[in-house]
Amino acid sequence: MRNSLDTLATALHVKTDDLLKASPHLAPLRPSVGIAPQLTDAELITPTMMEAMLGFTSDARWLRHARGHLWRLFPYLPQQPGCTSA
Repeated sequence: MRNSLDTLATALHVKTDDLLKASPHLAPLRPSVGIAPQLTDAELITPTMMEAMLGFTSDARWLRHARGHLWRLFPYLPQQPGCTSA
């Protein structure tokens, strides 16, 4: 199963990267000066797509799972979800 997840993550990343390069208008605007992003857009989108495809409904649970089982696939995973409910 691990090979399947590795293959899925790689295929999603490559396809997303290719789509964003082919359609740069889909990527967010970046200022020409300032702090350089830590991730490419494809590196940010890929784990999010995997979260949805694998059926995780909690960002916190997904991050725990990804840090425990998929850490080598992603160069950066946040320590906690970015959105909180008030």
